[in-house]
Amino acid sequence: MTTVTKWALAAAVLVVALIVALLPRGGNDSDAKPSANLAPARSAAALQPCPAAGPAQPVKQLDGVKADCLGDGASVDVGKALAGAPVLVNVWASWCEPCRTELPVLQEYAKQPGAVRVLGVQVQSPAEDGLNLLAKLGVHLPSVFDGDGPNGPVRTALKVPSSLPASYLVTAAGEVRFIANPRTFGNTDQVRAAVEGAS
Repeated sequence: MTTVTKWALAAAVLVVALIVALLPRGGNDSDAKPSANLAPARSAAALQPCPAAGPAQPVKQLDGVKADCLGDGASVDVGKALAGAPVLVNVWASWCEPCRTELPVLQEYAKQPGAVRVLGVQVQSPAEDGLNLLAKLGVHLPSVFDGDGPNGPVRTALKVPSSLPASYLVTAAGEVRFIANPRTFGNTDQVRAAVEGAS
């Protein structure tokens, strides 16, 4: 093989490698498809809008933490969205049996006069499964999706224990307080007492 032939072959290999490197990756399409496929599930779930960022100082423990709004897919800056007023944050997963009991209780509590805002955080389960569960339960609470892996940004920031559900009160001053008693709410009186106790 002559030197010219070797150089031509090397150049051809480089051109092919460059073309392959510049081709669009299939991952981009697959990233877009799940979001588009969630439209029917989102419509059926009819979730309340996720809270918007307000003028108050972000909650320090959640500052810069972002998650997708489960209801519409928009990005939510959680630290800013929870700032300025007390919020009960409930972390749940679609496979979690106690969560299925607790979510309707939180829905009922949120409708009561004097209730603080409630925000659900779906973790460790596919968004479509969460939307389908909320639709089945008739729960329309605003919720964010923290990803279906074990280390979502909200879960990491809150140091959520492995057993779910887990609830936190974010105070108006931006303090985050884990609610240990009870771990799972069975009725609205328990929710109200826990919120008052953590305030």
